[in-house]
Amino acid sequence: MKIAFISDIHGNAVALESVLEDIDKKNVDRIIVLGDICFRGPEPKRSLDLVRSLDTYVIKGNADEWIYRGIKPGEVPDKALDIMRLEKKWALKQLTIDDVEYLGALPKQITTDLTNKLKIHAFHATPDSLFEVVKPSDSDETLITKLMCHQSADIFLYGHIHLPFVRFINGKCIANLGSVGLPFDGINQSSYIIVEGEGDNFNISIQRVKYDVEKVIKQLYENEYPNLELMENIIKKGTL
Repeated sequence: MKIAFISDIHGNAVALESVLEDIDKKNVDRIIVLGDICFRGPEPKRSLDLVRSLDTYVIKGNADEWIYRGIKPGEVPDKALDIMRLEKKWALKQLTIDDVEYLGALPKQITTDLTNKLKIHAFHATPDSLFEVVKPSDSDETLITKLMCHQSADIFLYGHIHLPFVRFINGKCIANLGSVGLPFDGINQSSYIIVEGEGDNFNISIQRVKYDVEKVIKQLYENEYPNLELMENIIKKGTL
């Protein structure tokens, strides 16, 4: 079995198209989406339509929850709350009621077989939270406690932090997908993960894909996106 995991598209349909084209060349058996589909990008509707057209497993991210029920105080820094609520309002205008209900009904985690001997547990931030941040630099103990609580799984995958990495702890694997639409690691290229397995052997690899950054920046301007300066900077530099 060969599975591509993607997440954190954030309304960047141009980047998503490039990733899906890349995946198509690699003969994967399945694509699984780990959330944050629409919010904070120039094409929320087209991004969601592309995801829904895959007819595959999709789980909820914090940004999907925000589209559905709004951003609560304490979920983002106080100084960012007003502008992020404005961004959410902008995105919501692009979506239908059915789109919003779809996002609200998404499950929060998935467990799937890679082989008859290997199991994957996937979620957006942690199994217990859509919002908690677990960093690549955190200790083994933190990763075990926060991310690797599903005892029967062998591989643990998540998104949310936009920083791809792979680590092995106590004979098991934990990896972050990075981000399709808003990478934060200083490389302005989409990131996703492919996991391939046979029997009790597996391979996991981070994939990087170039996309038309200037086209996305142009879309932000043409669509009069709020918080334009921040978004242009992130997309151009691939970092906060």
